[in-house]
Amino acid sequence: MGADPAALTDSGPRRPRRADARRNRELLLVAAKEVFSERGPDAPLDEVARRAGVGSATLYRHFPDRRELLIAVYADEELTALCAEAEALLEHQPPGDALFSWLRAFVTHMTSKRELILAVPGEKGDKRHPSLFDVWQKATHAIASQLLTQAQSARTVSADLSASDLLVLTSGVALATTDTYQAERCLALLHRGFTSSASRRPIGEGPPRD
Repeated sequence: MGADPAALTDSGPRRPRRADARRNRELLLVAAKEVFSERGPDAPLDEVARRAGVGSATLYRHFPDRRELLIAVYADEELTALCAEAEALLEHQPPGDALFSWLRAFVTHMTSKRELILAVPGEKGDKRHPSLFDVWQKATHAIASQLLTQAQSARTVSADLSASDLLVLTSGVALATTDTYQAERCLALLHRGFTSSASRRPIGEGPPRD
């Protein structure tokens, strides 16, 4: 007898399996945060699976390699927090202030996960599954773009500045120093440099002519 089509829909038995999958993923992330915190990003993945109470095969179904698990630990909750931060800042601050307040939060976010960021290996050309890192990059770029667009519309930052510029520069600050005072100073210098003025020339143009 053939399988009942209803059994293969969302209203059939598949729903509990999906719920179990979500639960297993949450257990793995909690366990990974604990293990990486205790033993560093090179900790054995078998220990993560053991502490989560699942098999290694389940771990690799959710996170095909160490890179994906590291990124998930790094990005999962933090990305939600960064999105919420952007919305709150736009609601309570002028656009330019909101942009640079969020960039400070972004630097703090990256600094707190510095060890994990530096431990994430580079792409190896494997396109068999979407990279969580790609998802994180696109999401942070979207947040920065929203904040930047509003600041540019208010004419408080340079019109030729891009979200990619902002993220590259602020990421550099976060990864180049562990000194909070120096990071704040660098961000203040970036803020000053990005602030629009009537005499500002687009980046890449030559000196003014007489």
